[in-house]
Amino acid sequence: MTTREKPWHGVMVATALPLRDDLSVDYDAYGEHCRWLVDSGCDGVVPNGSLGEYQTLTPEERARVVETAVEAVGGDRVMPGIAAYGALEARRWAEQAREAGCGAVMLLPPNAYRADEPAVVAHYREVARAGLPIVGYNNPIDTKVDLTPRLLATLHAEGLIVGVKEFTGDVRRVYELAELAPGLDVLIGSDDVLLEVALAGAVGWIAGYPNALPVSSVALYRAAIARDLDTALPLYRSLHALLRWDSKIEFVQAIKLSMDIAGRPGGPCRPPRGPLTAEQEATVRAVTEKALAEGLR
Repeated sequence: MTTREKPWHGVMVATALPLRDDLSVDYDAYGEHCRWLVDSGCDGVVPNGSLGEYQTLTPEERARVVETAVEAVGGDRVMPGIAAYGALEARRWAEQAREAGCGAVMLLPPNAYRADEPAVVAHYREVARAGLPIVGYNNPIDTKVDLTPRLLATLHAEGLIVGVKEFTGDVRRVYELAELAPGLDVLIGSDDVLLEVALAGAVGWIAGYPNALPVSSVALYRAAIARDLDTALPLYRSLHALLRWDSKIEFVQAIKLSMDIAGRPGGPCRPPRGPLTAEQEATVRAVTEKALAEGLR
């Protein structure tokens, strides 16, 4: 495992949350999963993101998920998602993360409505009062609020964010960010543009598919940031049929199914997410089994 300069660097897995058949949270399985990811070479975990179905959790469940991750791998390896409809609530989740011992947090912009730029800046100002480093999360596809390079530069210049999870898939933004905010750390946000964003200068990957195949995913990331294309390209081609599911609406169900096939605790999803269609399940199953047969793990 490499030594990270900062708690948000490296392969930070956006962890799926194991649920039992009755849809209760299996905290023991979750803690074991976090340990397994780090033991497999990942640098840390990001609980309570969309992949962790945070929107469906009670406040008690959400807090216990963070505490479970910290107990399993240590706070410096845990960067919880703290998204909430209101800035005051998001700040409280940041304070909970601080009290649990986490090294950083990840924060979406306001997403209860299409916020304008002053509202976005005010949102990050409020949450920054908790005192933890904040990695912004740019996902305009789902939030309808775009953290443009210029807006991210504004947030960074004010000391409100240290990095950004860039999920647009637009690699051009990485180069513009390097010009407008050269000290802002870019983290790969979409699994299926990992190689392109890594080559553009990313220092981390908030990753989905390492939940199922961490060793090969970490090998791909390490080769990509080292610009070792002889190693990275074959791995990327082998994994890409799975990685592209991270950008689909059904990404939680797909990744959990791959986890189940790989022998990891995935399980069902809470409503409103339903099961994959028969065709989707067959596709995910086929590409996962093919990857495992090829020795990816």
